[in-house]
Amino acid sequence: MITVSADSTFVPPGVRDFFPPAIVGGVTKPMVLLVLSVVIILAFFLIAMRSPAIVPGRLQFAAEAVYGLGRDSIAREQIGGKDFKPYVPLIVSLFTFILVNNVFGIVPLLQFPTMAHAGFPLALLIVLYPLFHVVGIRRHGLGGYLRNQLFPAGVPKPVYLMLTPIELFLRFFMDPLALAIRVFAAMFAGHLILLVFTLGGEFLLLEASAWLKPVSVVAFAFAIAMTFLEALVQVLQAYIFALLTANYIGRALAADH
Repeated sequence: MITVSADSTFVPPGVRDFFPPAIVGGVTKPMVLLVLSVVIILAFFLIAMRSPAIVPGRLQFAAEAVYGLGRDSIAREQIGGKDFKPYVPLIVSLFTFILVNNVFGIVPLLQFPTMAHAGFPLALLIVLYPLFHVVGIRRHGLGGYLRNQLFPAGVPKPVYLMLTPIELFLRFFMDPLALAIRVFAAMFAGHLILLVFTLGGEFLLLEASAWLKPVSVVAFAFAIAMTFLEALVQVLQAYIFALLTANYIGRALAADH
């Protein structure tokens, strides 16, 4: 605890703030937000494309822009022009799903990034991890896939003694785990920083000594600035998650590395 006045103390936010009490039964706020994100995404695309026009309106243009980003800038670039089409729905879905759940962290009244709960990114990883390897095995066979992943072409054979264990660790453990940890850590840290400045500013304004109250203005100013920065991070993390997912799929499909 940080003592600020003689009458009260400021309890800084921590991990406990990421585990709100159940709303009803075992249903918690993060669970509700997760379902809400799916409803929002479905409604957005269904409404935007209910009557598509050659000259799109603003909503149709936004939907096409999101789809184009996932298809051309992510899937096509990372997987390749010959193989990317079957994976476009997955990449677009991942990008929009993570984006909406991240943005919840700065939406008034909601103000909780769902991906700040480690269980949700890990659940995505459980679904994606088999895909990263199954697509490669189906393309090259088990032996060919393992050879491509663990024995990169053009490397002197003695180097494999050191390189192959590293490749094994990276390809089958660290790379996919980092995919989930990255978005979780960014959302957790960002939300925690916002809580520190917001709750700290509120405490200084309402509870602190008179000479400390003006400092609350600085805290609130930092909270506003960090909100804009957090919005940028939320978009980037959704993009990076989709980008790396496409990259891992493309790497599995490629003949040599």
